[in-house]
Amino acid sequence: MLQSKKIQVVALLLVVATVVAVAVALPVANAAVIKVGSRGTTVKTIQTKLKRWGYYKGGIDGIFGNQTRDAVKYFQRRNGLTADGIVGSATARAMGITLKGSSSASSGNVSAGNISNNDLYLLSCCVYGEARGESYTGKVAVAAVVLNRLDSSKFPNSISGVIYQKGAFTCVDDGQINLGTNDECTRAAQDALNGWDPTGGALYYFNPKTATSKWIWSRPQLVTIGKHIFCS
Repeated sequence: MLQSKKIQVVALLLVVATVVAVAVALPVANAAVIKVGSRGTTVKTIQTKLKRWGYYKGGIDGIFGNQTRDAVKYFQRRNGLTADGIVGSATARAMGITLKGSSSASSGNVSAGNISNNDLYLLSCCVYGEARGESYTGKVAVAAVVLNRLDSSKFPNSISGVIYQKGAFTCVDDGQINLGTNDECTRAAQDALNGWDPTGGALYYFNPKTATSKWIWSRPQLVTIGKHIFCS
């Protein structure tokens, strides 16, 4: 009888320990999601980016309320994401942020903080020459490809070297790189430098309606944004 009671007590303790472990684990799992009710610097980063891109009209207060949720939904719809108003890993990646304590998801060596004004201007001119007729996301994507090449050992190690590499960009070949830029293309270049990469790490892109290279069609395709297919 005594032995039976001991077994019952041990079993009860195991159940309690399991419940406590699950209760402790749940907040950790949910910590990687920003949604209504969340507060802090990451929320401020989200609000700042959404406001800069024209999705959010509210204040930068670090409080994820209904207005921020609606702005996130708007961003998600425009970028082909599930429009649930929750900033999870996919939405954070599209915004160029990380949910692990840093406001930038970029792992590259170049950022808005250490690029020269001349390089920023050249990058924005490339965006203008290559993608001025594309959506804002499409413009950021072109800038991201330049930066992804910069991070790759297969390409030159400077922005000017990447852009002016022989045959790399049509805008250089046809002289459109010299047309200048505009505010939107400059903002797109800055957002790419801040870590937003809508392409998921692409090194190449092409317009399927005009591409004649068999080689470019052989590249693994990552995403289509506007008129461009982006490849690894």
